[in-house]
Amino acid sequence: MGYISRYNAFTRNNELKTLPIIDILEQNTDKFESYIVGVTRFDKLAFKYYGDATLGWLINYANPKYQMEFDFQDIDIIRIPFPLDSALEYYFIQTEKEINVLS
Repeated sequence: MGYISRYNAFTRNNELKTLPIIDILEQNTDKFESYIVGVTRFDKLAFKYYGDATLGWLINYANPKYQMEFDFQDIDIIRIPFPLDSALEYYFIQTEKEINVLS
């Protein structure tokens, strides 16, 4: 899969607008991993589950209890949206709704 930019929709006249935080809908197909401080990284999980390390932001959005991946504590459970296609579709549909609200 090629690089997927979540910024394109929020760029106007070469200026990046504030990105909304969009909670990713939980599905019964999602994957779960225990977080280990100093070991677990969202880019590595994104590569493991999606084959694309740049999609770590999607895992972060699926865990809104934490603002950043470094806020996780040992043995916190991380939800990985799965499958990727439906998680991205949901994200971009919600993004489009936000754009319409902001426009």
